[in-house]
Amino acid sequence: MSDNVNARMIMTKAVVRARRQITIPAEFCEELNIRTGDELILEVRDGKLRMTPARKVALDALTELNRLFQESGITEEELLASGRRIRSQLTRERYGRRQKRSV
Repeated sequence: MSDNVNARMIMTKAVVRARRQITIPAEFCEELNIRTGDELILEVRDGKLRMTPARKVALDALTELNRLFQESGITEEELLASGRRIRSQLTRERYGRRQKRSV
């Protein structure tokens, strides 16, 4: 069920061709801003096939990460500093102590 009760619904039939291909109707592509070469995420759930533009999945994930980041109260500077510390620690664990450069 959609989160948006007033969401627009478009429905049609598509025929599966010999090589398991279907044509997405132009109206659907226009509605979802799907262009030639775009990737789609295919999902089967409860016996239904769902196709979502990969771009939308990525944007939704970024939106959720942003929301969680805002709720955490952590500043961007704190997040970046923590990332640098973790990267440095992982580098030391993987490659050992840093070698001093001789000039």
